Amino acid sequence: MGLFDRLRGEDHPRVAFIGIDGVPFSLLDDNPERFPNFAALAKEGSAGPIESIVPPESSACWPALTTGVNPGETGVYGFQDRENGSYDTYVPMGRDVQATRLWDRVTEAGREASILNVPVTFPPQRNVQRMVSGFLSPGVDKAATPDEFRDELDGLGYRIDVNAKLGHDDDKTEFVEDANETLDRRYEAFQNVLERDDWDLFFGVFMTTDRVNHFLFKDYEEDGQNKEAFLEFYERVDEYVGEIRASLPDDVTLVVASDHGFTSLDYEVHCNAWLEEQGWLSYEDDDHEELGDIDDDTRAYSLIPGRFYINLEGREPRGSVPKDEYEETRAELKAELEALEGPNGRKVADRVVEKEAAFRGDHDDIAPDLVVVPNHGFDLKSGFKGDKDVFGTGPRNGMHSFDNATLFVDDPDAEIENVDLYDIAPTILDLMDVEYARAELDGASLLK
Repeated sequence: MGLFDRLRGEDHPRVAFIGIDGVPFSLLDDNPERFPNFAALAKEGSAGPIESIVPPESSACWPALTTGVNPGETGVYGFQDRENGSYDTYVPMGRDVQATRLWDRVTEAGREASILNVPVTFPPQRNVQRMVSGFLSPGVDKAATPDEFRDELDGLGYRIDVNAKLGHDDDKTEFVEDANETLDRRYEAFQNVLERDDWDLFFGVFMTTDRVNHFLFKDYEEDGQNKEAFLEFYERVDEYVGEIRASLPDDVTLVVASDHGFTSLDYEVHCNAWLEEQGWLSYEDDDHEELGDIDDDTRAYSLIPGRFYINLEGREPRGSVPKDEYEETRAELKAELEALEGPNGRKVADRVVEKEAAFRGDHDDIAPDLVVVPNHGFDLKSGFKGDKDVFGTGPRNGMHSFDNATLFVDDPDAEIENVDLYDIAPTILDLMDVEYARAELDGASLLK
């Protein structure tokens, strides 16, 4: 379909964004012979490692990437957030994102946007050309709009996500097969939309990469039994990105990015078990499984991933820490977190970030007081079901990292140096010649 058939009125530059959730730049950069399409994209365009956000968790990262602002503006801090003035928690969905999405800016500029499989976008927006929501969606039947697009995806056997439970098996064969099948169906859906050539912004995310990394990344880094299966999966990702790039018209710039990096996991750290052990947290009785079960004497609690909250008088319903002791109490907790060591003698925290340093905006009232950015190898957990051991292991051998996220821009004029996730949205808007107020965004365009 050509420009005349698209009836777009003006010949504006366009962007195709491909998300590769959780892919570390070093994985692609260190293996050019296995991933020749990524190597060519880096050589002919611009590429480099970038930093994620605090905290580097997909539910917070994708709203930040797609808006260009921090969680204090998006209102989404992680997979589980707390209601104001309550101990009730909820899983943030698309409607909870309070900042303006990239595709809303594109639509308001009179352009068309097709959005596929972006995490934290359920329910799908009906103000865009077409959308199928990603991670946290209950199924394609409720996640896609308009109806004819939903029917098309059904016909393709489209999947919202891989079956992650298969990754818990010792034998990863069935999990890898399911991951490859999910990747194939995603690519097929992407190409069906891309080939229509009726969009100005295409924004699609491969999330299966994150799932594979969670269960196989240490095999890759430490030459485990599943290393070859891991690399073969990524060869398939490389092939699909190469085919997408080759198929794009000349007026389209390809952007490929991940929302965080990845590294090997050595220990799960049960933060609330540690708080309980250290006397910061207690429960009303032995039958506890949620935040609301904490006792009135609790001084601090944690939500995943590595977010710590002072149980503050006047803010929390049963706050035990007076406001005039807040700074002293937070400093005490911060010092203890900075000193925490794992069984291997390594510090758990790379750094402990105070909320004022990471969050600002109209929705920072539920911001955590402290966030631990962990050292590689320590995956921070925060359940309330009473894990007795602070350190443990589980079925996963890979974890998110703040550093070493990925960015490729098929434009040699993009300058990828000292870049973070917030810079992606303004770069895309600049590539598309869509106007925006620079002061509205936390990032800056990378175009020279």
